[in-house]
Amino acid sequence: MAVLRKLPGVGSKTAERFAFHLLNWPEGKLQEMGLILQDVKKNLAFCEECGALIEKNRCIFCNCNKRDSKILCIIATPRDLFLVEETREYKGLYHVLGALLSPIHDHGFSTLALEKLKNRIERLSIKEVIIALDSTLEGDATALFLKRELQPLSISVSRLAFGLPMGSSLDLIDGGTLARALSGRRIL
Repeated sequence: MAVLRKLPGVGSKTAERFAFHLLNWPEGKLQEMGLILQDVKKNLAFCEECGALIEKNRCIFCNCNKRDSKILCIIATPRDLFLVEETREYKGLYHVLGALLSPIHDHGFSTLALEKLKNRIERLSIKEVIIALDSTLEGDATALFLKRELQPLSISVSRLAFGLPMGSSLDLIDGGTLARALSGRRIL
């Protein structure tokens, strides 16, 4: 159970539930899972072009024939890519930064590999960049830095909207979220 507790979001009770559940699996399924976990780092890599997590040197997210090659969504981590893909709303290309600006974690400007990003935008003739970063101090600082650095490229730069979650009640919303929703309001 101690190994299962090392997974993010897994506490003692969840680890215990997982362990007892695994005891009911047939031996073959346990061995299959063990092999998958054993080989996970061998079978997965990061795309040299966009930074996405890929399997077997083939990036489906860089295929310009199946995606809108004029729009680029900048995200912080490969996991963020899958969150955006789940919406089925975005059909363009991606660029994974790998980190956000954070002096505390020693992530400075060089961490962002800005020249690689600029070269990619120019090489692909990108027309619009969407900055899809967390609404945190680090995410906001990185977004502002990127906006400033990309401005000379004469492309459209936008950021994801912030506001109230669907189905939420105003009395359950924190002040920061409500303030962002008010400042980012749109005409009906």
